[in-house]
Amino acid sequence: MRLRNNLLALAILIIFIGIGVLYVRFWVVQRPYGIIIFVSDGLVTRHISAARLYENGAGNRLEMEKLLPNSALVRNDPAQYAVPDAASAASAMATGWKARHHTVGVKENGESVASILELARKEGRAVGLVTNGRLTASSSAAFYAHTLSAEDGQALAPQLLAAPQFKVLLGGGSGDFLPEGKNGRRTDGKDLLAGLAAPRWDVVRTRAELEGAGHYHGGTLLGLFAEDRMDFSKKRELNGAQPSLSDLVHHAIECLETNRRGYVLIVDETLISRACLLNEGEHLMRETLELDRAIGTAVKYAGEKPLIVAVGRASIGGFALSGYPMRQDKGLALLGLTPEGNPYITWATGPKGAKPNEPVARDADAGVNTAEDVIALGAGLGAEKLRGFLDNTDIFKIIRDAL
Repeated sequence: MRLRNNLLALAILIIFIGIGVLYVRFWVVQRPYGIIIFVSDGLVTRHISAARLYENGAGNRLEMEKLLPNSALVRNDPAQYAVPDAASAASAMATGWKARHHTVGVKENGESVASILELARKEGRAVGLVTNGRLTASSSAAFYAHTLSAEDGQALAPQLLAAPQFKVLLGGGSGDFLPEGKNGRRTDGKDLLAGLAAPRWDVVRTRAELEGAGHYHGGTLLGLFAEDRMDFSKKRELNGAQPSLSDLVHHAIECLETNRRGYVLIVDETLISRACLLNEGEHLMRETLELDRAIGTAVKYAGEKPLIVAVGRASIGGFALSGYPMRQDKGLALLGLTPEGNPYITWATGPKGAKPNEPVARDADAGVNTAEDVIALGAGLGAEKLRGFLDNTDIFKIIRDAL
């Protein structure tokens, strides 16, 4: 009798455990452990199409096409104008509030507002920021700073180091941390890196040092790989001293995934916008492919059921690849002239790039931002909200709801 009662009790216990597991799995709201957000100027359909052709012709498919099935078009108008700059567009996604040009982390009236990374830290998540530009650029600063002068890298550098939330920071911009005379541009004579010591900080300056850095320390991994922005991939591949965007993403994930309550990683891609400002079509397409490879790296290493989003900030310069290349045409074939003698690549505004086969309709010191919806792509828990037409402040809401 006792044995039967024990078996009955055990069976009931197993049933209740099973019901509990099913309840948690199917009725309790699930949240992704890892949240990775790629933000890039120039993430628009025309650039994606051109990069696809450049890599391997019309039959090619990019990683973002294969791995990020959810998509939406995103309005990006800021508080003051109809067309955003990098600061206002990034700030809208980082805070959920429209901002004026050249401002980050503040509302239109100048009131400070919490960024998504500040909210993530309150939820116990580890946070990281990586970029192939300057860590002190306005597009990166939108995720940690509160300022009406988002272009002042020297003022932003102390804010970045004072922010307690970061587990990993990787990018360029060492000049904003170092004084003149020490490979820097600080005019106040301060060396902001001098006081960064273990165990609170682990500072690396080259790809080799990054490869040798530990990922299981309690401090912050700070990588500064260039005085200004990092090199275009074509130059980087020749010297090998700087890590690729994929390298940055991989190492950041390894650092962040040690936190048991999950993480949020912001990946600020800036070299596409640099190529657009300079009217450099080949660099634009190559850097779009670098971004694509980094997205593939994120999907590979992010772990089970992450949320991964790639979203544009603004479109710059009015790049176009026009004409009728053959389906198999790729690479250099797209950088020259059509059979009729016309250039495949043209620009609306800018300084005319190094190649004469990329004419500009209106000369300017740099490519000018254009009125164009950007694209958002995503996969994982919460990415199903990427559909139809969204506002760039909706990106903040999607991430916030996933915390």
